[in-house]
Amino acid sequence: MGWKRLEEMDLRGKRVLTRVDINVPVSDGRVSDATRIERIVPTVNAILEAGGTPILLAHFGRPKGRPDPALSLGVVLPALERALGRGVFFVEAPIGDGAREEIASIRAKDGADAPVILLENVRFYPGETANEDGFCDALAALGDVYCNDAFSAAHRAHASTEGLARRLPACAGRLMEAELSALEAALGKPARPVAAVVGGAKVSTKLDLLSNLVTRVDHLIIGGGMANTFLHAQGVAIGTSLAEKDLADTARRILDEAERAGCTIHLPVDLVVAREFRAEAPHEIVARDECPPDAMILDAGPESVRAIVELLGRCKTLVWNGPLGAFEIPPFDTATNGAAREAAVLTAAGQLVSVAGGGDTVAALNQAGAADGFSYVSTAGGAFLEWMEGKTLPGVAALGG
Repeated sequence: MGWKRLEEMDLRGKRVLTRVDINVPVSDGRVSDATRIERIVPTVNAILEAGGTPILLAHFGRPKGRPDPALSLGVVLPALERALGRGVFFVEAPIGDGAREEIASIRAKDGADAPVILLENVRFYPGETANEDGFCDALAALGDVYCNDAFSAAHRAHASTEGLARRLPACAGRLMEAELSALEAALGKPARPVAAVVGGAKVSTKLDLLSNLVTRVDHLIIGGGMANTFLHAQGVAIGTSLAEKDLADTARRILDEAERAGCTIHLPVDLVVAREFRAEAPHEIVARDECPPDAMILDAGPESVRAIVELLGRCKTLVWNGPLGAFEIPPFDTATNGAAREAAVLTAAGQLVSVAGGGDTVAALNQAGAADGFSYVSTAGGAFLEWMEGKTLPGVAALGG
């Protein structure tokens, strides 16, 4: 672990520039899901308890480098104040002499002991996404210490995620620390055997992911539409199923890479097929090589689920990304639900370290009622996937990790 924790920093009397992810959904001018806001509370409270002043940096939407009143972070203030149980000061101009003076004034106010300050959307400035030196310097002038608590933005080399870490004493916040620790346990130095579940519609979107995983895990379980492409590549008839048949050679290459690396790839051994893509469509269970020519594969069958459950019982670590079938429409969520719930049971029993994230994964695990049972569920999306692909995340590398 090359990065520093909050506890390793002297924060008393310091201005702590804290990068957070509060890019939350808003409906009718109100935050409709405050989950991301609630997850930064431990970091903000830790800074306050250490005597520091948290100055929150965040983006909201994609304003393309210019002010947009519709994308002002002012809309999140009520939800942020509710989550923290205290008032939050809002600074509308996050850089320049005016910002420094306003922050100094807030900190000096009577009754404003250790205030929480939120700066306006950093993406109102083109220097943020360009990681421009002058913008980085202007932000750095507002603080004494930098804390990154936004793993979800760590795959971007922006001023507030990467540039500041190179200008100020830097550390990881509580949420970032939890994320990095979970990822280290999952693929950095995992307990073996390690299994990975990779599902979803297209192989083409996860080529780097698959190529990296076959060199790092012992078992790779492939589901969803991706599995259809692999079955087709093996000469299995898949009827009218969603598949990228033009990637058959790529699928065979990944199978060969896995064999050379000692990774066993697991594909469905039986299938749930239907003639229509809709909830509760008439369906049947068939053997892997018996898909009717006019049917589509929408889920893995019960024998496949039993095989996955048995495999998970023999593994020590699980990394999960993507559903095993068309989980959005019952009953084609059965395989995802069954395997996810078993992973949660094994985790609760202390037999499995389970880390999940990316894409539809969070929704699928929540729908299965299994998310709370996993060791860690990341909401980071793109950053989680790039980490699984073995890529360097600029926001983490800048912390020394």
